[in-house]
Parts: sequence; structure tokens; C-alpha cells
Amino acid sequence: MRKERVVELSEFATTIATRFSNLNREGNINNETFSVDEVIPISDDSAVINFKKNTGKLAVAFCYYIHKGRSRGWKYFFPTDSHVHGFFAFQHYKLEAERKNYKHNFK
Repeated sequence: MRKERVVELSEFATTIATRFSNLNREGNINNETFSVDEVIPISDDSAVINFKKNTGKLAVAFCYYIHKGRSRGWKYFFPTDSHVHGFFAFQHYKLEAERKNYKHNFK
């Protein structure tokens, strides 16, 4: 991952922690605060961020980078087990699309 992208991701991780530490945040019924525990790059365009909560628990966010348009930059969400299951299935369909698209590179 390029240094510029790493710096943006690090700043973004702190922004997420600040957002979720808001004691008035909807859904924050336990008055949890978040701090960045670890940023784990997965690729040039994705990363995992582990947040430590004041309760001692961890929260795991999936971050992805959008290159163009108004949405350019880092985005995130906190995947559920159902999301993770979907990611595993998605891998199959993505590979199938790449397999089928390969022959079109020679036209």
C-alpha cells in the first residue's frame, strides 16, 4: 500500500473511533468508546481495523478504497457473520466472471 494511502487510512481509523465513541450515538446503549487497536492492510484497496472498546471487547471494521467519483476515499462497515459468509460466496462469482471475461481481452 502506498504511503499516501496508508496515512489516509490511519487518519480514517481515528475518525471512525471518534464517531463510534460518541456517547449520544444512536445504538450506543452501553456508552462504549472505541480506540484503534490495529490496522491490518489486506491489499492496496482494503484493510481491517480492530477497535478496542472500553468494555474490553473488540470490534472489527472492513475498509475499502474507492478510486474515482464523489465517493473517492476510504469507506467502511462492520460486517456481520452473514456479510462474511457472503464474502466467501462472492469470491466464487468474482472468479467466474474473471474466467469468462478473459477471452474478451484478445478482441
